[in-house]
Amino acid sequence: MITLKEVIEKARASKTAVGHFNISDFAALRAIFQAARKLEVPVIVGVSEGEREFMDPNNVARLVQGLRERYEFPIFLNADHCRSLESVKIAVTAGFDSIIFDGANLPFEENIKKTKEAVDYVESTHPEILVEGELGYIGTSSSLMESIPEGAVVEEKDLPSAGQAKEFVEKTGVDLLAPAVGNIHGMLKNAKNPQLHVKQIREIKEAVSVPLVLHGGSGLSNEEFKNAIAEGMSVVHINTELRKLWREELEKSLKENPNEVAPYKLFLPVVSALEKLVETRLRLFSGKG
Repeated sequence: MITLKEVIEKARASKTAVGHFNISDFAALRAIFQAARKLEVPVIVGVSEGEREFMDPNNVARLVQGLRERYEFPIFLNADHCRSLESVKIAVTAGFDSIIFDGANLPFEENIKKTKEAVDYVESTHPEILVEGELGYIGTSSSLMESIPEGAVVEEKDLPSAGQAKEFVEKTGVDLLAPAVGNIHGMLKNAKNPQLHVKQIREIKEAVSVPLVLHGGSGLSNEEFKNAIAEGMSVVHINTELRKLWREELEKSLKENPNEVAPYKLFLPVVSALEKLVETRLRLFSGKG
């Protein structure tokens, strides 16, 4: 079966992107898998440290691996935002397909040092697992926010340069790079998220040898997605949009079915709504819609 590395390289060559969607329950996993199978496009499922703790990394790894093997379908699992080497080790042992080491809030040299430690560990134990590094702080919370996260770099003058990106990739040996390009984690409640700096994406793509990943995709316009992918983003992360829709649809389901106590029946409308959203995003990212 095709590997995650091959999937991302194929997207990079065709100027499309692989969709990455976070989960913390089976309802979201079901929705993502069904949407991807319908469109016959590869997909990445992400779980953050908090989501991994809630679901158990071993359990979620077995779930995703089981779907991939049973249906012979390219669905992959990513350990989103590992902030320590211990967190990386847990995900590696569980059998994840990729790891993100998040040192974006650290000073540049320290970020390089700690990211390289993660890369060295993975290469020495499970070299088939991809390691992604982050450059430029964009916040940490996939939630609805009143304002831009404190310390997040969104102004062009504050973003990591192409030169810094090149140095970071060469010194760490990462397989993927997630640079700050005006994006933020989460969505603003009463305003649009900041616009992406497409020029920055283009310059970083030309400077580095590895595929680029766009974090914080929730709240961006279709046009911004298209431009970001055209300029070099090969993977796009979506989380807050799914969380927001999950809650809205569950509240609606509970209100419309006050006497229902079977959880799976209450979750059916949630799965349906999430599947539609994921399908819309996958069509856009893959160039199918």
